[in-house]
Amino acid sequence: MRTSPRSFIPVSIMKNKTWAKLLLAGAFTLLCTFLGLSLGSSSLPFFQSLGKLFGGDFSSPEARILLYVRLPRVCASLLAGAALAVSGVLIQAALGNPLAAPNVIGVNAGAGFFTFLAMAFLPGLHWAAPLGAFLGALLATLIIYAVAAAAGAGKLTIILAGVAVSSIFTAGINTVKTFFPDTLYNGSTFLIGGFSGVSLGDITPAWGLILAALLAALLLARQTDVLCLGEETARSLGLPVNEVRFGLILTACVLAGCAVSFSGLLSFVGLIVPHIARKLFGTSHRVLCAASCLLGAGFVTLCDLLSRVLFAPYEIPVGILLSLIGGPFFLFLLLHSRKRSYPLQKRSAASAGKGGEPQ
Repeated sequence: MRTSPRSFIPVSIMKNKTWAKLLLAGAFTLLCTFLGLSLGSSSLPFFQSLGKLFGGDFSSPEARILLYVRLPRVCASLLAGAALAVSGVLIQAALGNPLAAPNVIGVNAGAGFFTFLAMAFLPGLHWAAPLGAFLGALLATLIIYAVAAAAGAGKLTIILAGVAVSSIFTAGINTVKTFFPDTLYNGSTFLIGGFSGVSLGDITPAWGLILAALLAALLLARQTDVLCLGEETARSLGLPVNEVRFGLILTACVLAGCAVSFSGLLSFVGLIVPHIARKLFGTSHRVLCAASCLLGAGFVTLCDLLSRVLFAPYEIPVGILLSLIGGPFFLFLLLHSRKRSYPLQKRSAASAGKGGEPQ
């Protein structure tokens, strides 16, 4: 019986534990889905309303709320959470930076800017917003990647470049809003991120691309694991590093862009969920992508539910709640990363002092 190299636990037992944890993550997502459909500013008898829908009764208030309000909103939150979480996993692997995320490095801002442009110049076309969001996300990521490659792909370089790119695209969004004030009737909600007023038609152009990109992320998992060993090691193992990295970036941009096209500029999902998934499931990207997909979908759906019920009958955009959670989480990761790197810096400085010039 094979055992894990770090411990003497049989591999079959470890796989069983992984599957058990994935099932728990799936149960968490299903529970959040059920609660999202059942609860809100007004309580809804879910099974009774569902029975009316299957019975062809679309005129009752309960059935209409479930079909036209709750169901589109929950579907949108599930799709956006899964897409942004897996996008964060792929961006972190491609850039080699655990602090990278679609909103942190400006991917969401780029997607939002091109979404506004598409809605301003191509109104009424359902495919224009997802296509524009994808192009904006891709452009933002390529700019970050080019700057990091030219200036040295350190953590701080990527984050600072992301802040600069994000500010540029945010200025572009505000410019479009100024010249085309009627581009989005709920432009403020879009900038914060939320699912108020979303319909099944809003997510129709995006859901197929999101599912295809999630499948592509799983298919690239083995190559992603090799890439994370380091560029030199990956090349020595025969991995086409540039092609794999570009494939990861392209897949991440499809996911982030499609999510932004109907959810707005949701923050920190691609940062919080991948870190939680790594703590619970390890670093194998096949498991990590599946776990992040489930946890991200459930997490955003739960946050959207809380944004509806915490201040009922009033409602806050879910992006506000995510920012309140994600901001302190990002600061914690930044400080934790700094503390972990400090002893290494101190040891290297000490060794340089001993082996270099007299002190």
